[in-house]
Amino acid sequence: MKVAAAHRRRLSLPLLPWLFLLACMISARVATAQDREIDNEIVANLAGGRVIVHVAHDKIVFAAIDQPIEANSIPPRVLSVDSTHVGVLLGASEWRRTADPKPVRLDRDFPRFSVRDPHYASNPDEIAPDLDTIGVAFLERLRPLVSQLQHKVEFKPDEPILEVVLIGFAPDDYGPEVWTIEFRIQQEEISTRGDFWQTRILRPRFTQLYPPEKHAPKTLIEVRYPSMIQVPTLLQLIDGNDPDIDALSHGDPKFLKVVEEIERGQANKAVPQDATDFMRAALPIIAGKSRFILGTMTDAGFEWVVPPDEPVEKVAKDKNQPPQAPSLLRRPNP
Repeated sequence: MKVAAAHRRRLSLPLLPWLFLLACMISARVATAQDREIDNEIVANLAGGRVIVHVAHDKIVFAAIDQPIEANSIPPRVLSVDSTHVGVLLGASEWRRTADPKPVRLDRDFPRFSVRDPHYASNPDEIAPDLDTIGVAFLERLRPLVSQLQHKVEFKPDEPILEVVLIGFAPDDYGPEVWTIEFRIQQEEISTRGDFWQTRILRPRFTQLYPPEKHAPKTLIEVRYPSMIQVPTLLQLIDGNDPDIDALSHGDPKFLKVVEEIERGQANKAVPQDATDFMRAALPIIAGKSRFILGTMTDAGFEWVVPPDEPVEKVAKDKNQPPQAPSLLRRPNP
């Protein structure tokens, strides 16, 4: 027994360094795998805020107010969708890998379409082909990003991960239109892989905000993301005779006329320049210290009134783009 015990001790002593080295190697491999997983992790930066739209006579005036959702939130951003539409992006419009400092921004490198893509079937809700094509373009950009979300995402079932406020002019002389295009996600836990979730993006949901139903008042439109933002809308401030807005409107006969048109449900009759000037004057009141942008849209194109703070990147001109196409590179007139 003593010999056997001594023999076991002699064998075990040389194994200790090897066992320690093996444990270190396993730990290193696990750490490396975890580091790779962290490096490959994708996160979405959310844009929170409010979009206000006034469809005046022959011009659409729109503004976006930045209301951050969290510390690394990004502001609402605007992109040229096609020759007659712009989109304001709310929610997950920027995606970033933890190991890559350059984010993927949905407001950049957006494909332009002049005709409907024949590879996609008609939308079951009978959405106009041009709108369906725009929705599918965003869907295809989101799909590979969303599929990389492998952890549980805390979103309410009806809460969109991305919301596009589409502003512009419909074809065939239909006139001005405002839509929201909402993209939701669906997650399923894969039990065989531990805490692993499969995420997929659903087809977009379209909601028409303008023109309203027949005989409904034509007034200001306001979209919020997330929907629980608890501040009065500009329309509520006007209807409630807010002291600051009331003083603004009564301080200039042109502004008073714009407000009266809005209150009568005939905002579409407001003089375009007066409506633009009123919105420019009202924004500092309702935005407070928050950043905001302001632009106008006509059937001839897009113009900044208050451009975003970030520099505008130069983009290659699309040779197929018509000369009247909206451009986000234009600066406000001096």
